[in-house]
Amino acid sequence: MQDSQTTITGSKLFITIAAMLSSLMAVLDISIVNVAINDIRASFGVQVDQIAWVSTGYMMANVIVIPLTGWFQRRFGLRNYFIFSVLLFTFASLLCGMSWNLSSLTVFRIVQGLGGGAIIPTASTLLMARYPREQQGMAQAFIGLGAITGPLLGPSLGGYLIEISTWHMIFLINIPFGLLAAFLAFRNIEEVQFVPHTSPFDYKGVALLVCGFGSLQYVIEEGNRRGWLEDNLIVFLSIVTVTCVVTFIVQQLESVHPMVNFRVFTNRNYILCSIMNFFLGVCLFSASFLFSLFCGTLLHYSPLDIGLLFLKGCLIQVIIMPIIGKIIPKVDGRILIVIGILLVGTSIMINAKLTQNTPNFDLILVLFVRSLGLASVFIPLSVIAIDQIPRKDFGNAIGLFNLTRELGGSIGLAIMSSSLVNRMHMFDEYLKSYLSADNPIMQNQMLVMKYMFYGNAADVDKTTNLYIQSRVTTQAYVQSFSLSFTILSFIFFASLILVLFMKRLNSQQASIEILH
Repeated sequence: MQDSQTTITGSKLFITIAAMLSSLMAVLDISIVNVAINDIRASFGVQVDQIAWVSTGYMMANVIVIPLTGWFQRRFGLRNYFIFSVLLFTFASLLCGMSWNLSSLTVFRIVQGLGGGAIIPTASTLLMARYPREQQGMAQAFIGLGAITGPLLGPSLGGYLIEISTWHMIFLINIPFGLLAAFLAFRNIEEVQFVPHTSPFDYKGVALLVCGFGSLQYVIEEGNRRGWLEDNLIVFLSIVTVTCVVTFIVQQLESVHPMVNFRVFTNRNYILCSIMNFFLGVCLFSASFLFSLFCGTLLHYSPLDIGLLFLKGCLIQVIIMPIIGKIIPKVDGRILIVIGILLVGTSIMINAKLTQNTPNFDLILVLFVRSLGLASVFIPLSVIAIDQIPRKDFGNAIGLFNLTRELGGSIGLAIMSSSLVNRMHMFDEYLKSYLSADNPIMQNQMLVMKYMFYGNAADVDKTTNLYIQSRVTTQAYVQSFSLSFTILSFIFFASLILVLFMKRLNSQQASIEILH
């Protein structure tokens, strides 16, 4: 959020490169760490529940700093805050790579999250301020390339770096790219007539924000492992979350100079796009998680194989996103959103039909269709969301818009991972109920299996029972994955109704004047 007299000038090319590099780097670091979790755990000799803090700490810092990006931009300037965030992320990456135990790595990941959480909304605001009004779609396309391509490159890049080096390299690789992005921003971004905002720092508000959103992220990340409401700490932090977040929102709405301006949600297009962005986060992160788990569990793909699968299926985004960005001024964005939702929802529905015998080509095709849909949704959704937001609320609106997608992804992952385990047990018990000696189908299956193992196993009866149990477990996994994908697809299809209430993008009468 900038002062009304502030103008961003400078080389559009180099500013774009700096914004894309930093955005890709920040998003990439979320998914790339997941590949190295086992190596980090073995290196420090810690338990699985302890190593989770490497990801949890980063995400907690992310959701805390994102809502504050608008205030920091007003206070220190868009250029200064962007460069600071990139350098903070880069320096924290160096510290992460030099960590000597789990505690030090967790602290450095939190610092890294403070920088990384600010990068994407600030880079997005930067490009939207630099590009002329008719090229806003292209600006969002460039940001989208970083925001969506990062999770796709993470697994394959992480697997490759660990294969040729150690887990330290997944952090150290950020250093040259971070320094390059900061250098390009320093040399090319010019913020003309910037006047720092003089509103005081709201210590009480920030304390409520840290406690509320920090507790929320902890509940989301750790709830499944601790049994949700069966754990006293989760119950307590859930109460803290509701109390602090509600109090924070009320306090900010009553404040004359709020640090986070929630009044932007009174704009119809903005709140509708934000709700849809939340569902986009749910489906994007949950579908990727379930798909990766499906490939690893049932198809026995390695992390590197899964990463390469995503890379092959989703590479089309690099081509399609700039095209979507180019045609946004000429096409009703709502039509593109509808097409995108149908494509993404259909691809997730196709996932529900996958089995342990699905060929590699079919997996790539599913990802290809989903990539086309995501590009069609992400760009027009972002442009329509901020089209009617006053310029003075620009950075604040973009920060909150990014927060909705982050929260959607976190909440979606927590719910889907928990329900997947519950459904697997449910289907496993249901299928095992048919494994009765009185069942004629079961008798025939047992007889066929015994003939198959006769002469090839020391204990034919035991081997036959183990084989049938394995088939039942596999089928339980297939059915639980299928139901999870089906639910996700219906959730995303249901978001179509929001498009009916959106106002059409009007470039001639838009309330935002982007100076260039």
